[in-house]
Amino acid sequence: MQKIGFIGFGLIGGSLAKIWRKKHPSYVFIAYNYKKDVNKELLRAKEDGVLNEIVTDIAELSDCDIILLSAPVLSNISYLNQLKDIIKKDCVITDVGSVKGDIAKEAEKLGLTSQFIGGHPMAGSEKTGYSNASVTLFENAYYILTPFEGTDAEKLENLKGLVEETKAVPVIIDAKKHDYITAAISHVPHVVASSLVGVVAKADEENGLLSMLAAGGFRDITRIASSSPAMWRDICLSNKESISEFLDKYIEKLREIKELISEKNENQLYEFFENNKDYRDSLPLRKSNMAVSHEILLYVPDEPGSIAIMASILAAKGISIKNMGIAHTREFLDGVLRIEFYDSHSKEAAIVAIKERNYRIFD
Repeated sequence: MQKIGFIGFGLIGGSLAKIWRKKHPSYVFIAYNYKKDVNKELLRAKEDGVLNEIVTDIAELSDCDIILLSAPVLSNISYLNQLKDIIKKDCVITDVGSVKGDIAKEAEKLGLTSQFIGGHPMAGSEKTGYSNASVTLFENAYYILTPFEGTDAEKLENLKGLVEETKAVPVIIDAKKHDYITAAISHVPHVVASSLVGVVAKADEENGLLSMLAAGGFRDITRIASSSPAMWRDICLSNKESISEFLDKYIEKLREIKELISEKNENQLYEFFENNKDYRDSLPLRKSNMAVSHEILLYVPDEPGSIAIMASILAAKGISIKNMGIAHTREFLDGVLRIEFYDSHSKEAAIVAIKERNYRIFD
């Protein structure tokens, strides 16, 4: 039997606990309530049977086999110092932060290289908190582990096994390489998305027309700007060198494209869009189930009654719907109904039911 302690119990920590509880009913899960007052999210997790205990003294994690740090990045670093003198020798501490360099340096400084293994599940959602936790959050997502050179192979293999139970794909690299990669593919895109929202918001101050007319393209590229401000503040402070390096490259690229537009250089403009399209189209399709919702699009007449008819078809098959509505954007020339489901099984059953009624699903 293993005892796993959680410091931070939001979307990531809660989802991991839900998955491991389902896999290991006999495991003991204990969560540290750093706020000291009543934490409704933790109470709900205990009522759900996911947590066994809630404690307000970090010392009560001393007999844990694994301690998972899923608080904000800077907070995770500070917890290492608090845990150093209370954990047992064979305890493994891991985290879920998207920056690994600073916490690895702190672990090295504290002499915890034999017990700390960095972790970063590359899955998530703009939604936060245990109430949005899901057992499918990590399916098909990469889960990066960043051990030290001298990390015990058995400890690493045990943690890797727990990662595989989430249906994620473990990838093992060093902390420095991790931070360079995530700056390029995750951190800078968040900064760019938030910056674009800020530019549009400022331009929209006069009459609100921009927000009223904002459609698919703007919403898609800025979706991630809805993520936790505290989390992204800490990420920027923790990975400032790599983020600054890629921002410099991005700013230079923006200057180049601005010059091409100003000069009306049609050949190089075409090459710019073509080359970037080719690279984007070549990206692998591996996605996490929470990052991409379980949804389908189908052609329907854009008229009263369309949604009610479809709801009746799915209800007759016992299929639960999370959300449904007509997609009123220029992305689609005809009326397109967007239906979102809670899981992949419901989606697949819906596709069968819809095709039986000869509706055309949008590819």
